[in-house]
Amino acid sequence: MKALVIGATGAVGKDLVQMLLEDDSFESVAAFVRRPLGFENPKLTVHIIDFDHSEKWVRLFEGDVLFSCLGTTIKAAGSQDAQWKVDYTYQYEAAKAARENGVPTYALVSSIGASPKSKIFYTRMKGELEEAVKKLGFPACYILQPPSLIRKGSDRFGEKAGVVILRALNAIGLMRSWKPMPTEEVAAAMIRLAKAGSRETQTIVSQDILKA
Repeated sequence: MKALVIGATGAVGKDLVQMLLEDDSFESVAAFVRRPLGFENPKLTVHIIDFDHSEKWVRLFEGDVLFSCLGTTIKAAGSQDAQWKVDYTYQYEAAKAARENGVPTYALVSSIGASPKSKIFYTRMKGELEEAVKKLGFPACYILQPPSLIRKGSDRFGEKAGVVILRALNAIGLMRSWKPMPTEEVAAAMIRLAKAGSRETQTIVSQDILKA
């Protein structure tokens, strides 16, 4: 299988790329990034692209499965419009290119609570992206909605504090569906789903990701 990855420099994406390179089911991995990954591998091809100019990269999205892990925070992006461009527009354009080039399988990292009807900007954005990519017609489309993620080496104070609070609540039986999940668990589930060979559109929520 040939894997395509966007978001390879993010927390889930980094784990995903390493797992794909170690998995004999995938003979090649193409990563589409905005900056170098910082390492090489015989199975890995790195395409440094400008997501704003799809005409320059659309034909490169050819393979067996597209893994979409791209995303940013509103703090890093600077505004809701800038975050929308990364989290929605870039991911949708990549999915559209892959489908037009005949890629049959798509796996997306979304967010728990994602809904196009949400009153919260982030979860509404994620929900609208989910609905948009479903309409592209991938024979196999997997949407993962993980809870809070445990990122190796994270320096985000709010994120680390949130994980501590959720773990405390989980310990007394509260908000178990929101139990923080290591990024490598999400990456591993994406790979398992891609290798399963089923032809369906499926949304996997929270702790069900561990069983996918």
